[in-house]
Amino acid sequence: MGKLLLAALLAAFALAPSPGPAGRNDPPGGGDPFGPDLRARIARAQAYADSRPGVAGIVLRDRSTGAVYRSPAAGTLIWACSTPKLAMAVDLLLREDAKAVTLTAEDRELMHRMLHSSDDDAAHALWTRYGGESEFGRRFPAYGMTDMRFSDRHPHHWGWILTTADDLDRLIGYVLTRLPARHRDYLVRELRTVDVNQQWGVWGAGAAAHPGNKNGWSDDNDDGSWIMNSVGFAGPGERYTLALMNDTRVIAGGDEAGKETTTKIAEILFGGYFGG
Repeated sequence: MGKLLLAALLAAFALAPSPGPAGRNDPPGGGDPFGPDLRARIARAQAYADSRPGVAGIVLRDRSTGAVYRSPAAGTLIWACSTPKLAMAVDLLLREDAKAVTLTAEDRELMHRMLHSSDDDAAHALWTRYGGESEFGRRFPAYGMTDMRFSDRHPHHWGWILTTADDLDRLIGYVLTRLPARHRDYLVRELRTVDVNQQWGVWGAGAAAHPGNKNGWSDDNDDGSWIMNSVGFAGPGERYTLALMNDTRVIAGGDEAGKETTTKIAEILFGGYFGG
């Protein structure tokens, strides 16, 4: 690893925000910067999540006030599915900045495909071409994924990573606050213009919220049940970030159940909140 890259990653890791206790909101200066409307929405969203199949980890962050809501399951390890594709893009962009790699036009197209439509073949190609677990895996914690781990029961690649909603919260925070502006703007644009197959989860915030998200879904739980995850942002200036991980524990129709759960949570939180 080059000295410039190592220094940048160590600094990033040191600055990564740490998780607080589940369900707590710890704003600077006291008070409740979520405000009564959003606070009521949070309560309704959590009640809805509790009524749904399986387990849902939720982390909502107001980047303006610093207010954070973490559900009781925010630290529960769940298969990440395709959400690490966002961390892969971060890593490749920073490695190129450090002159550790040179991304080709084909690489850029593959990166677009894995973000836009969650193309697995594109992600596999980049994972293999640029070092797999030995490169990507050891640096993902520097982007906030400090809870993540591989399992010896499954291949060590991007699709078989156990992670948490807390991890995804820190990852999207890294994208929005730690990356150079040109990379941040690129990734925000990609997440805001995803294919229809990713227009659920955080996308449920509604058009007025100008949401963007990276989703992950799979029935690769050992029992065959579905995992439906979504991480992204909503609101003017990407003010709010939202990380959702739903281990549905539903086998038949679990994908639709998880889509409904994650999308409805975002809708309860933000539907009509920004007008429109």
